[in-house]
Amino acid sequence: MNVHVGLNVVDMEKSIKFYNKVFEEKPVKQKSDYAKYLPKGLQLNFTLNVTPEVSGNQVGHFGIQVEKQEDIDEHKQRLEKLGFFTREEKDTNCCYAFQDKFWITDPDGNEWEFFYTKKDVEGN
Repeated sequence: MNVHVGLNVVDMEKSIKFYNKVFEEKPVKQKSDYAKYLPKGLQLNFTLNVTPEVSGNQVGHFGIQVEKQEDIDEHKQRLEKLGFFTREEKDTNCCYAFQDKFWITDPDGNEWEFFYTKKDVEGN
């Protein structure tokens, strides 16, 4: 099974440039008002849908959980080299887990976290 996320965007061109870099691949389908990604290594069906207006984050946030600690540094360095501003959090207690993570923001204000869970914890 794949998780499907349909994201409303205002500027398809800007959004495609952003997500091409994040997923390190191009859409498998692209129209003037629609783009579909099936990122390798993620069980995700991710679409962009043009809408006249978007007001910041339409959800709490999106995230990509990585399997190894080294993956966090690798993705952070890769995205910074591509010109993204990243906000880093190390050894943070979030969602009942001890994590390292960093955040980026897409052209419409949606936040994405890349995170590695070190261990589950009882307190939030």
